[in-house]
Amino acid sequence: MTHPVTSDDDMIEVSLIGSLEAIPAAEWDACACPETEDGGPPFDPFTTHRFLKALEDSGSVGGRSGWQPRYMLVRHGGRTVACAPLYAKSHSQGEYIFDHNWAHAYERAGGDYYPKLQIAVPFTPATGRRFLTRPGWEEAGTEALIQGARQVAANHGLSSVHATFCTAEEAERAGRFGMMHRVSQQFHWENGGYADFDGFLASLSSRKRKNIRKERATAQAFGGEILRLTGDQIEPRHWDAVWAFYQDTGSRKWGTPYLTRDFFAQAHAHLRGDTLLVLALRNGRPVAGALNFLGRETLFGRYWGALEHHPCLHFEACYYQAIEHAIGAGMARVEAGAQGEHKLARGYLPTATHSLHWVANESFSNAIAEYLEAERAAVDEEIEILTGYGPFRRTGEEADPQD
Repeated sequence: MTHPVTSDDDMIEVSLIGSLEAIPAAEWDACACPETEDGGPPFDPFTTHRFLKALEDSGSVGGRSGWQPRYMLVRHGGRTVACAPLYAKSHSQGEYIFDHNWAHAYERAGGDYYPKLQIAVPFTPATGRRFLTRPGWEEAGTEALIQGARQVAANHGLSSVHATFCTAEEAERAGRFGMMHRVSQQFHWENGGYADFDGFLASLSSRKRKNIRKERATAQAFGGEILRLTGDQIEPRHWDAVWAFYQDTGSRKWGTPYLTRDFFAQAHAHLRGDTLLVLALRNGRPVAGALNFLGRETLFGRYWGALEHHPCLHFEACYYQAIEHAIGAGMARVEAGAQGEHKLARGYLPTATHSLHWVANESFSNAIAEYLEAERAAVDEEIEILTGYGPFRRTGEEADPQD
């Protein structure tokens, strides 16, 4: 069912829908990934109709997940010109931009922080557009989506609106519409125009280059083979292995896995073309693997897991195989997901990520704004310091001829 939220005039209407069944894929994707009109892939697959619907149809969102879909649509003259993946949240899990301390402080002051509104791709700390607009509607569409979300929050007495892992351009634009800007950091690999993996290694200091070669040799001596599979190369049995890996990692790191088993069935049916699966097989049996998603210019590392421990296999499957694939496909970067300073020595440099926040309570909002200003300065300093510890050769440093 479509629920009108606000109508500024007879031409603009902002509405909420509870299921993507209510909007055709082509209509949503005209806003989410208009670049695909040239026949190429989207900048990222995560806000496409097919990805979000796989989350919904698999029961990974909705029900008791704490992620209740309230997709937002902006229509002009009967045509959808902007949309956003909006969810009502009853907790702060699966977001990777942490506001637990805000929630505790808000509740200690006597308020109810939950439910809140989240513009995000659930369980996916990957940078991409969150205010999805047709070309030419970037400014007006973003403003309508933000105003609509804030009105929903006001109408229902909700504490706040958040948009996580948006682009830097969106962060700048949304700041003009009253959203507070938060900066965090991840580790991303950038393609320096390398011809192959050895070309990448040649850009590193001798010590780091030798260490990576040693790690790759150690990993590849695990007693089996490592495959990279995409599209129709991926078979249903491979998803059984991915599910086993995902459960193992989830149980060790955060307890209950966010995604259901059916999500991987949905992925096989609808997302194989967006997927790169790295599998380590021993005696024909998958023992470890990494699930990646493919964008137009970026490879997004998402999940790793293993049923057996083998030294350095994590680094090989998650980082080096991703770099090798990106170079071969002419991709500009690899986003390796949340956390992990260990990525720095392997060529992944600290990179700023962005989120946006609005809090209804003015006093609390002012306190958060002061905190975010100090946090931004600290993150900028951390990025500068960590970059200085990166593995790349310094200007003027010659390659080791013995290496």
